[in-house]
Amino acid sequence: MGGGGSSTRRVTFEADENENITVVKGVRLSDSVIDRMKEPSSPSGRLQHRSASGAVNDEELKKRIAEELALERARRDSEAQKRRLFGRLLERERISSNEHLTRAILRERAATEEERQKAQRFAKQLEEKDRELKKHDAYYKEQLARLEERSAQFYKVTTEQYQKAADEVSSRFK
Repeated sequence: MGGGGSSTRRVTFEADENENITVVKGVRLSDSVIDRMKEPSSPSGRLQHRSASGAVNDEELKKRIAEELALERARRDSEAQKRRLFGRLLERERISSNEHLTRAILRERAATEEERQKAQRFAKQLEEKDRELKKHDAYYKEQLARLEERSAQFYKVTTEQYQKAADEVSSRFK
């Protein structure tokens, strides 16, 4: 059964008392093929016997075997085609899911890269603000130092003037 070459083989069959067909020599047949071969094909509904020994009509048997083999081959070819189609479908589905996964990974990578760049921008902005704050801090410390120095000078001048005025008042009313 199967195979693509056409070779001629002589097959001999016998029917036993229960009309079960068995292979005497040649080809192995599945139970379903044997069952189909038992089905009536002539109007009488039975296999025609050539002789009293129980031999089946060779031409009819060859024809039935050829038909059964062709049906079996067609069934196997159909199943093989179904497997190929299913394999192609699975392959397409795998490719599609791989593409979907690849797109999702690329989107995630792009989002991650965008977040990384955003974090870098914020870090630079924070560094800039920090530099600006340090600059302001230095400026205000310098201003505070100047004001303290002025205040100290003003205090000194005011103290000197007060002392001078107190000495003058004290010398006038003595």
